[in-house]
Amino acid sequence: MEGGGKLGYGHHHHDTAKLLKAVSRNVEPRNFGIGLVAGFLIVTCAYFSTAKFDAIHIALVSPEARNAATGIGTPVSAAQASSQRLGSDSPSPDLEDALSKQGSRAEVLDQDDDTGGKILPSPETDSGQSASLGNTRKDDIAREGAAPSGGGAAALLPPLSSEEPANGTREQGGVEDEELQVRDAIANSTKKSSNGSSPAVFQSDPATLPVPPVQQSPPAQQQETEVPPVQQIPLITEPNHTGPEQSASAPPREWKPLCDLASNRRIDWCELDGDVRVHGAQGTVTLVGAAKAEEWRVKPYPRKVDSNAMRFVREITVRSRLPGGAIGQEAAECSERRDVPALVFSDRGYVGNYFHAYTDVILPLFLTAKQYGGEVLFLVSDFQMWWLGKFMPVFKSLSNYDLVDLAADNRTRCFRHVQVGLTCHSDFSIDPRRAPNGYSMLDFTKFMRTTYNLPRDLAVPANANTRPRLLIIARARTRRFVNADEIVRAAKKVGFEVVVSEGTHEIAPFAEEANSCDAMLGVHGAGLTNMVFLPTRGVVIQVVPLGGLEFVAGYFRSPSRDMGLEYFEYRIARNESTLTDQYPPDHPIFTDPDGVKSKGWDSLKEAYLDKQDVRLDMRRFRPVLKKAIAHIRANKPLQ
Repeated sequence: MEGGGKLGYGHHHHDTAKLLKAVSRNVEPRNFGIGLVAGFLIVTCAYFSTAKFDAIHIALVSPEARNAATGIGTPVSAAQASSQRLGSDSPSPDLEDALSKQGSRAEVLDQDDDTGGKILPSPETDSGQSASLGNTRKDDIAREGAAPSGGGAAALLPPLSSEEPANGTREQGGVEDEELQVRDAIANSTKKSSNGSSPAVFQSDPATLPVPPVQQSPPAQQQETEVPPVQQIPLITEPNHTGPEQSASAPPREWKPLCDLASNRRIDWCELDGDVRVHGAQGTVTLVGAAKAEEWRVKPYPRKVDSNAMRFVREITVRSRLPGGAIGQEAAECSERRDVPALVFSDRGYVGNYFHAYTDVILPLFLTAKQYGGEVLFLVSDFQMWWLGKFMPVFKSLSNYDLVDLAADNRTRCFRHVQVGLTCHSDFSIDPRRAPNGYSMLDFTKFMRTTYNLPRDLAVPANANTRPRLLIIARARTRRFVNADEIVRAAKKVGFEVVVSEGTHEIAPFAEEANSCDAMLGVHGAGLTNMVFLPTRGVVIQVVPLGGLEFVAGYFRSPSRDMGLEYFEYRIARNESTLTDQYPPDHPIFTDPDGVKSKGWDSLKEAYLDKQDVRLDMRRFRPVLKKAIAHIRANKPLQ
């Protein structure tokens, strides 16, 4: 209608009133109501058919998109808003469910969308994403580029990510939409985690990412100029060990407990770095100014599961104190400060046994201390001078300092690094893959030869006329060679020069004797430990007594090979055991050795180790001697 002002408006209003009065006189009220409802339904259906909404899009469309659909504000249609959402870099909750069901980052999701297309993960964000996200700062995350827009039958939907094209821009209409998706994803992740299922799978690796704080919606006045960062959702929430003040730009520092009581089946051990104070008489090792207060009690001897071995080992209290916290009078002041590290260990347990002296202390001490080149201090928690004096050359080779009797030391000694308990792998063995500097049993035997000034490194005959030497370990009480003289004659007959020795309390003379020989023969027992002094490429012959003792023979089987020695194992027959002189043929000691062993170690030891001697059948044993001497004669000097 043309013309304006109050006159036009009044005239139009007057005509409308006359029309309504005419309709009201000719139409019944009931029919008018039905017609009004029908007309409303027709208008409503027409409106939604033109808006092209769907149930999912309505829930996530931004306020700007809603305003556009109703003709208010920015002129963006509802279909365009829906298209922008599909083009954004964050997946919808449906996609997250699909991702969690399908699995890994490289898989193609074959879930159909509403239009028959396939939903695929973005190949552009698949490679290198974890590494880049691990070093992304908050402000870098906020600088996001444009998401691809436009409608179509299929769309590529990248996972939640802070990476965007560098030259892109983002439409303001997607800001709140992004945050709604993030909140939905967090809610879905929480629900799935609470019922035991795995959370949704995203492209990034959560192990390398810090846990970001939950982003809040920006104030309304900032929405026109500032785009909030997209919340990064990790697979697994990692604990924050460095306190709430930690910056989100750096990954959280991993907290490590002072002591390890689980990873090693033989020993509990602790490592302390910083201001470490040791009070020997009190038996305390204290780390001052630590990030977390701890307290542990350990016995630094590698037989932790053997209560009999550990009962006399002194317990050491290892603890840490927070800055400014009470540290106790015994650690209040340093009587002595050292720049060298300290090792705390016990010389108790089974060290009276020659084999255990090596496998429980000497070998672990080499493995732990050798790397320091002598610049390390030994703090001995159970100071037995009779035993320490026996191995004093070893201690002097590993440390430039005198041994400290820890229990008798009433001073506070301060260090930068202290290890309580020695590094050890298994009985009489070193795993080079885990050892400092890749040390091996070959390095250990070389160290022992150097410590005792032994001349021979290789078991190589001086010339063709030289007779290889065989050392026979003669046991005095149990597991003796009953026919030792016959064994000596047979060995000489095949070409050996034979030496028979039981060994002495002094290690050095017997070490020289062993090093002068090319082969060693003995019944299973601690005397075979002297193989550490044999030259490389020598031979070890272990005679295994009756009773299914092959498992205890393993204490020397693998170690000898690790030392570069040729190993022969001779298992005696029933007629070669003196047990036949003590028991009838049908006795369980012959017919049921497993039953004897099932009663425990004491039963096994008494039956097969303490009461048994050996009478070798030389017709059966002679081939072993021949193989041994043939191996030695085949050795050639290193070029």
